[in-house]
Amino acid sequence: MYIPNCTFMNDMNNRYKTIKLEAFDEFVEKRSRFIGYAKPVKTEAQAIEFINKIKKEHWDARHNCYAYSLRESGVKRYSDDGEPQGTAGVPMLDVLNKNAIVDVVVVVTRYFGGVLLGTGGLVRAYSQGAKIALNASGIITMCVCKECVIRCTYNQYGKLNTMIINKNGVIDNIEYSDNVTLSFHIPAENVSFLEKEFADATSGEVKIEIIDEKYYEIDE
Repeated sequence: MYIPNCTFMNDMNNRYKTIKLEAFDEFVEKRSRFIGYAKPVKTEAQAIEFINKIKKEHWDARHNCYAYSLRESGVKRYSDDGEPQGTAGVPMLDVLNKNAIVDVVVVVTRYFGGVLLGTGGLVRAYSQGAKIALNASGIITMCVCKECVIRCTYNQYGKLNTMIINKNGVIDNIEYSDNVTLSFHIPAENVSFLEKEFADATSGEVKIEIIDEKYYEIDE
C-alpha cells in the first residue's frame, strides 16, 4: 500500500536517521519463526529489488511482509502479504515513522508454527521483527556538513585542530609543508561558531575555506 508524501521531522533538510548496513535478526513466537531483515536504500527500485530477493530466498515461508520509507521522494509503502489487514505492514511502517527512520526497507518473514497469534499478537510480532532488524543494522544520524580547508602555522595547528574536534568536526586529511593544511568536515550549523573561534585565536589570520556540502554520519 502507498502512503502519500509527508514531513518526517522538523529539521529533515539538515539531518535524518537511517541505518548503517544490511542485517537481520530473528525470534520465535508461539512456534512461529519471524526473521526481520533491513537494508539501507535510496530509491523505490532498490527497495523492491531487496523485497523480491527475500521473497525468493524464503519462497516456502507463509508470509514475507514489508515496509519502506524514502527520504527524498517521501514515498512510504507496506504490505501485509496475506496476514490480516493492518497486522503486519502497518505496524512495521509505524516502527519506521515513530523512530523517524528513512531510506530503509524492512522485510519480516514468517514461518507459521501452527498456533494462531491473534490480531494483537501479530501486530506485536511484526513490530518486533522490524525493531530487531533495525537494531541489527545500526541506526545512525546523517547530517549536512561543510567540507572545509584551513591553512595555518605549526604553532597554530594544535589549538585549531582541537577547536575543530570540539565543534564535532572530523579531520579528513593533513598536509605538512611550509605550513599545515587541514581538510575536515563539520556540521553546517557549527561553521559560524568555528569561524569566530578561529578569528579570536589567530587574530583573523586563519580563515575557513568551504569546499563542498554533503551528508555525513555524525555521533549524537
